[in-house]
Amino acid sequence: MGWTPLFLEMDDYKVLVVGSGEVGIRRTKRFLEAGANVVVIGNHVPDDLLNLEVNVISPQEIDKWVDWADIVVTASADHKLNRDVAELSGKKLLNRADEPDKGNIIVPSSFFIGDVQISIFTGGKSPLMSKELRKKIEKVIKPEDVMQLELQSFARNILKTKIDDQKIRKKYLYNILDDKQIQILLKEGKLKDAKDYVNKWITNI
Repeated sequence: MGWTPLFLEMDDYKVLVVGSGEVGIRRTKRFLEAGANVVVIGNHVPDDLLNLEVNVISPQEIDKWVDWADIVVTASADHKLNRDVAELSGKKLLNRADEPDKGNIIVPSSFFIGDVQISIFTGGKSPLMSKELRKKIEKVIKPEDVMQLELQSFARNILKTKIDDQKIRKKYLYNILDDKQIQILLKEGKLKDAKDYVNKWITNI
């Protein structure tokens, strides 16, 4: 199967998570944070879910809840239940947390550095290496890189009001990226000063 990374707007999506163990809790929190409506099928309500806006129900009328859902996640320790739910799901979006290659969507390891969201997918080969790669990435991306992202957005919005040609705007954005004075300011954590510097520079274009 060929996989490709996508970001999906989750507002008002309905997600059924089968399983209230460690993996099920992680998936539930992830979809809730993204704005989805989540129902969890489980035999108990974990402490982690007590204060969250999620219904935890027992494994009854499961076909009704599969029919309700836009996305189905199988993360139960009961392999037969997972298989039955997967079969009921038909062509729905299905994340097989128990057997990833048998679903049609993957929920990768994902984390934020500032406003940058980074996802890692190893094809199910090694969850351990996903964690190790995350540690390495976090060491490489510095605070000034995140501030440069904010500065580029700031500069891009101003340039759009002055220059219609996208190629010319891109050239100016590269100049900002390579500017030594800006690099010094960001390394010192002076984002506001860097914005003032860029604003004056663009004003004189």
